Amino acid sequence: VQLVESGGALVQIGGSLRLSCTASGFTFDDYAVGWFREAPGKEREGVSCDVRGRGRPAYLDSVRGRFAISSDASARISYLQMDDVKPEDAGLYICGVRRRTGPFCQLRWQYDVYGQGTQVTVSP
Repeated sequence: VQLVESGGALVQIGGSLRLSCTASGFTFDDYAVGWFREAPGKEREGVSCDVRGRGRPAYLDSVRGRFAISSDASARISYLQMDDVKPEDAGLYICGVRRRTGPFCQLRWQYDVYGQGTQVTVSP
């Protein structure tokens, strides 16, 4: 089981970015997928999570309406679409999976497997 994030880049305030999380050795069908971010001096925080095809995605209050989580038809890639990016969105974005136990996910869960992350930098 391996997760690899990509898509991190330098983005201007107000711009957009799409991050990807690619699974190896499994599909997301049996898992909740979460996106998290780490910034210097701050604790890791959950940004969004989803149980593919079930329930409703969850979002951190500060990103709701600007970010969207989705997955591709193969259920091996999770996307985090980031729109109207703000300076506080900068950080290392990490995806994680946790075997699903129902139709909903929680950002506060401890997930079972995490990737190494992809860096998002926000410029004026």
